[in-house]
Amino acid sequence: MKVVDAHQHFWRQELMATLALPPEMGILVQDYLPDDLRPLLHQAGVQQTVLVQTNSSFRNTQKFLDLAEKYDWIAAVVGWVDLTDPHVGQILDSLKAFPKFKGARYQWEDESDPAWILRPDVLNGLHELAKRGHTYDLLAKPHNWQYVTKVADQLPDLSLVIDHIAKPNIAKQQFDDWADMMTDADRYPQVMCKLSGMVTQADWETWKPTDLKPYVDKIIQIFGPDRVMFGSDWPVCLLAGSYLEVVEALQIALSNYDESAKIKILGENAVKFYRIT
Repeated sequence: MKVVDAHQHFWRQELMATLALPPEMGILVQDYLPDDLRPLLHQAGVQQTVLVQTNSSFRNTQKFLDLAEKYDWIAAVVGWVDLTDPHVGQILDSLKAFPKFKGARYQWEDESDPAWILRPDVLNGLHELAKRGHTYDLLAKPHNWQYVTKVADQLPDLSLVIDHIAKPNIAKQQFDDWADMMTDADRYPQVMCKLSGMVTQADWETWKPTDLKPYVDKIIQIFGPDRVMFGSDWPVCLLAGSYLEVVEALQIALSNYDESAKIKILGENAVKFYRIT
């Protein structure tokens, strides 16, 4: 079985040091680079990864594309581009020289306007992504949920994936309103969902795989095994568990599914969505 981690990051210590993180997040204030991740992939049986933007700068995208050229196991890059730039189409065209550039993401969850993604200039940028066959990662928190289906409705030709199962509060067992939103999103065939970021929405100290399983089961029930993919969210996941613990927790949650579903969720769907070769 080919296993693809559809969501991981890299950064250097100085980037995180600028964020004034609270003491309990201090583990993130250090370098996390390819040579740190590579042995963890081998240990967990992961063959390829999708490298996802860390900060809102085109320089970050360029650095990630350089890393993807150097490390063949980085199979795809989801970068940052300024969607509001009136010349965003030209910017995207300049990335044609980098075949591992597959899509874009923006820190939508951090915008003061929860409906930011529906701004006309943002929608124009998303349309430009769709024209070129790129994807878009939806980074949404509960205050953004009502807009997920609205952007999907506006962009039927854009392949969308919901990161981190949209960040329900697993620690407090937030479920019904979250499940309703996901059920609404399922109506749009271009929308997929990442089983990622779950351990950091659970209780960091006491979570167990059984805490995650109701969310995993509901996502698969809603979207089906063809529209769900695994992501570690490393190194953010280290706030609550090791890379191997995250992989093993998902494997436990998937233990009652047949081999065909596991093959799709753990790798095949990411390969198709991000057009990995």
